[in-house]
Amino acid sequence: MRSIPRAAEPLIQELAPAFTQSTFQRFVVLLFAAILVTGRRTVTNLLRTASAVAPGHPSSYHRVFSQRRWSSWPLARALTGYVLRHWIPEGPVRLCGDDTVDGHCGKKVYGKACHRDAVRSTHSFTAYRWGHKWVVLAILVKFPFATRLWALPVLVALYRSKEWNRQHGRPHKTPSELMRQLLTVIMHWFPERTFVFAGDGGFGTHELARLAHRHRSRLTLVSRFYPDANLYAPPPVVRGKKNGRPRKKGKKLTAPADVVKRSCRSRLTVAWYGGGARRVEVVSGVGHWYKNGEGLVPVRWVFVHDCTGTHRDEYFFTTDQAMTPKTIIEAFTGRWSIETTFQEMRAYLGLETTRG
Repeated sequence: MRSIPRAAEPLIQELAPAFTQSTFQRFVVLLFAAILVTGRRTVTNLLRTASAVAPGHPSSYHRVFSQRRWSSWPLARALTGYVLRHWIPEGPVRLCGDDTVDGHCGKKVYGKACHRDAVRSTHSFTAYRWGHKWVVLAILVKFPFATRLWALPVLVALYRSKEWNRQHGRPHKTPSELMRQLLTVIMHWFPERTFVFAGDGGFGTHELARLAHRHRSRLTLVSRFYPDANLYAPPPVVRGKKNGRPRKKGKKLTAPADVVKRSCRSRLTVAWYGGGARRVEVVSGVGHWYKNGEGLVPVRWVFVHDCTGTHRDEYFFTTDQAMTPKTIIEAFTGRWSIETTFQEMRAYLGLETTRG
């Protein structure tokens, strides 16, 4: 511990309660060796890099992972708390989430399945890969030395296919359901904070929208929307005693795509994907999103047309009807930082390797 840089000590001490004393000493050695090593990040190669400050037998470092008794949940909670206290001490916390596929060709890889690879797929071609699909929840942080937001992963969940869950007698959970659990966990850990979560179309589900509406004082959802979404007015107020069951929804509203066709567009300059600014035309509206058997969720939707013509037209929505179109667009485009995080983790940390 004497060789730890002074600037890193507060973060390292936050993680200490998750381990026993001896395991923590080995964890710190492996952590800093993983930062310094230039080759493959195997335990053996890490020990070559940090052999001068690595006490104990080399096999004890392998057992940190192969026979671990520590849990990643306390580590995630400590890391999240550190980030919030030091970089986002007040105000809403911007979250983003996505899933990513890591290829693994081994025959006995735990949880492996065949997944659609969004990185290599196009609108006309779908690519599949055997491996893991990870559902990742990250915090968006603006560091003073960076020009764009950084997405720092704090919670992950392994998605398992229907076939794998059937073979192992486990209930199947979709990526959206796994993200719902991660959001519930982080809200439970930090009950005094409010969160704005931005997710791609796979997480723009009615289920997640209901979760955000149910916890609307603490959670806001921003995601892609559907041009033909079922939108309704709120149900009429029942006055006096009436026969029959009260209505669950009001008058059917015009679909967003039809509203856009006959509406005048407003022009805005907004922050765009990957940094920079973009001139766009927008149309916005409100309504209550309905799904049969699930009820209504009040939303604000926004149609976005890129004036430069390099990006296709899109629809976004949020569960906070008070948000402005500019805020909604910038909340969604800000989530692109998580794609950069995935790319850098593959390039520099060996995310797709079995050891990674």
